[in-house]
This record gives sequence, structure tokens and C-alpha cells, in this order.
Amino acid sequence: MREGTRDVTDHELQANTITPYKVTDSYRQQITNSRYYEQLRHIVELSAEEFASAGSLDTSGEHDNTVIPGFQHKYAQTGLLLVTDRCASYCRYCFRKRIVARNSEEVATDYVKISQYIARHPEISNVLLSGGDPFVLSTSKLNEILDHMLPIPHLDSIRLGTKMVAYEPRRFEDTSLPAMFQRIRNAGKAAVIVTHFDHIGEISADAQRCIHSMRELGVQFLNQSVLLAKVNDDPDILAETFSKCHQIGDRPYYLFQARPVKGATHFQVPLRRGVEIVQGINQRLSGIHKTFKYIMSHRTGKIEILDLGADGRLYMRYHQNKCSQKIGKIFYRPYLEGACWLDDLPEG
Repeated sequence: MREGTRDVTDHELQANTITPYKVTDSYRQQITNSRYYEQLRHIVELSAEEFASAGSLDTSGEHDNTVIPGFQHKYAQTGLLLVTDRCASYCRYCFRKRIVARNSEEVATDYVKISQYIARHPEISNVLLSGGDPFVLSTSKLNEILDHMLPIPHLDSIRLGTKMVAYEPRRFEDTSLPAMFQRIRNAGKAAVIVTHFDHIGEISADAQRCIHSMRELGVQFLNQSVLLAKVNDDPDILAETFSKCHQIGDRPYYLFQARPVKGATHFQVPLRRGVEIVQGINQRLSGIHKTFKYIMSHRTGKIEILDLGADGRLYMRYHQNKCSQKIGKIFYRPYLEGACWLDDLPEG
């Protein structure tokens, strides 16, 4: 493998916990033919900055909230299933670098034990299948996982988080998928696909067609994006992206602050700039399009970033927290220039 002008061995990548290079032909063609190649290439192309980047391999405390291997229960209503450690292409900013492409022991295997746990916790109303990317698995394998989830009466929705709609939209032309989504609906649950479009240049004609066809099957769509330096740190680009998502029936859900992940901290945008970008996005969108929240997925919870006040304080509130009493509570930290994460800010 080559990175810049020097050769990089697989051993060197593994020794530095750097994800190998992998990109689908479909995505490579899409970004090459777009007018945004210089921005979009950073999503999938290996960079020397990954070797110099410090950070953590578990920025959100996933280990602390794993109750069964492959199953996390951080927030009362949501169960998170890691169903694979593979993706169709590897994002260079991935926050699960400790898992992807590593034959990880954190991937779920005992779905009987997991389903029994969910059955004992009636507060869990939804399960999110994640990884890796669930749609690298065969539809028959996804159905096997659903065999354990669908009989649980207090689950009202099954979410599947995926970037496959951008990376390999033809995966959704599988003729066995409609029956799988119908199974979910027949069980009285909502089928929700959470897409991952970071940039308008990723939304191909094939992606739009597959979203349209699945929406006709009753599948709901939400989109989440990550704010990425050199990629989409521009209010015009993100406003255009979110507007396009609305147009095709994929509701913008979260704009994530990039996490301080080992090998990916160069993607972080300072929080002051992030607030300015979000304000710029909202100035460019109509009210019906302003459905996203600017979120920092911190180990203490999902924090909505609200504003940087004239008093030099960054104002935030917990969108989700393990302690329900903290949800919705506004708090602040004194802002330090260049800070990109809550832990960069002093308390007080």
C-alpha cells in the first residue's frame, strides 16, 4: 500500500492501529466524477497524518457500557448491537478503529443471551444494529439476527446504521430485502435505516433510487453526518447536503463533532468554528429542513452543542445521558481557543 510518496506495510498499519485502505469501485467512481474529489478523497484515502495523530480508541466509553460481548446498553431506551467488524469501505475518521478490519472479539455472537437481556429490560424500546456495517452481512444473516429481536414485544423499532447507501447502493437491490423489511413491519415494529452522508458529493443517483424504493416499502430514513476538517467544514456544503437529504426523504438527524480518535484527530474542527458552521447552515435552510442536532458523542452522553456566548462560555445540554435527570439540562464550560472536545475545556 502507498501513502503519499512512501510505501506502507500491513504490519506498519497494524502496529499503529491504523485501518487498512479499502474502497468500493462504486464510491471511487462517484467521488472521482463529482466536482468534490479533493474534499471527498480524505474520507477514504490513507494520510500520513494518521501516524502522527494521538487520541483514544474508545472515545465514547463503549467498553464501560458493554453488558454482553457485542451488546451495549448506555441509554435506557436503546440497545446497540455490534454485528460485524467489516465495512464495504473504511472511513479514515472511524471512531471504532479498534474494531473494524480486526477480527474483533467485541462483535456479538451469542444472540440468545442478548435477546434474553433485552427481554428482561422493558425500558429498551429500540435496537440499533451497527458495527462495522450491518449491510456487509448477507440478508439471510440479518434475518437470523432479527429472529432473536422481532419476538420481543417492547421493541418498537429496529434501526440499521449504514454507510453502504453511499459506498455500495446496489446492495439494496437484493430481491430478498423487501421480505426482510416486511418481517419487521409484520412484527409491529418500525424499520429504520440510518444513512451516513457527510457530503452532497456522496449522494449518487443510485443512492437516491435505492432510498426511494425502500421508502415505498415503509422503511424510514434518517441521516447522520460528521463535521470533518477539509471535507465538509463549510456551511454551504452542509446546507446543500441536508437540503438534498430532505428532498429524497432522508431526514437529517445528527451532525456529529468529530471525535478525538487515535489516528483521526486531524479531522476535528474547533468548537468555535463548529458553532459558526451550524449557525451558517441554519441561516441557509428553511424551518422544515432544520431537523438536525449538533452533537458531541461523549463518554458521559450525547451532548448537544448550543452556542458560544459573548461571555466566553460554550453552552451545551445533554440530549442523552445514562442519568435521566441530566437529559435536557443546560450547562457550560469556559471556552479555550482551539478546543475540539469537552475534555479540552476547563470546568467552572
